[in-house]
Amino acid sequence: MADRDREADARVPVLMYHAVAAGPNDATRALSVTPQAFAEQMAAVADRGRTPIGTAELAAAWRSGRPLPRRPVLITFDDGYAGVHRHALPVLARHGFPATLFVSTGWLRGPHDTGGAPDTMLDWAQVRELAAAGVEIGGHSHTHPQLDQVGEERLRHELIHSKEIVADQLGVVPASFAYPYGYSDRRVRRAVRETGYAQALAVGNGLARRAQGPYALRRVTVRRSTGTEEFARLVEGRAIARTFALDRALTKGYAVLRRTRQARRKVLGAGA
Repeated sequence: MADRDREADARVPVLMYHAVAAGPNDATRALSVTPQAFAEQMAAVADRGRTPIGTAELAAAWRSGRPLPRRPVLITFDDGYAGVHRHALPVLARHGFPATLFVSTGWLRGPHDTGGAPDTMLDWAQVRELAAAGVEIGGHSHTHPQLDQVGEERLRHELIHSKEIVADQLGVVPASFAYPYGYSDRRVRRAVRETGYAQALAVGNGLARRAQGPYALRRVTVRRSTGTEEFARLVEGRAIARTFALDRALTKGYAVLRRTRQARRKVLGAGA
């Protein structure tokens, strides 16, 4: 019983990456890592005896009560930057690590490109190669809006259209979702569930726990400024609150502004 209780209360670090690039542009630089840093970080994951697993695997284990592997960690990438294929994939393959890539379908190069991507993105042939190599491909909306700030019609379109594109391009329906910018509310989480996603990741800069529920699992941000010691703390789940104290303070302040905007839109909509 004690082992089951510990398993149910397990805290799992979910690493959130974006671009892996030596020379990213200004829009993506802060949330990017260099190829060398990524290689060193994956070596650190291996050296510390961590067991990378996929997003669907984690959620399914918590949903069913099955035990997790020893010292689990998740490696995730948002948006779909080209460096995930060029730089990250060879490193993941060398270690035999699974990962999850959440793609914004309207940002990827190809027939559904909306032209709004902030940097050089993957094309669909590269996404298929990533999937064939064992990378789980998840949804991240179509045009990467703040989903809690859009109306119901656009919300449903962003979720359904992106899911249909991934299924059409890969022949596999995506099971996992990540909220653009990490933003969601009860309405968005309900829509994600009703669209057919089995689990979804937020940000929160905290460790993932079963008690968060399958549609609000937290992640920790890995950025260009993340040094060796800080990365070690993230992987071990130590001093998370201290590491992201400023991020959390800014998030709380912005949450007030976002709620004000939502309330204003509701009033304007009611008066229309």
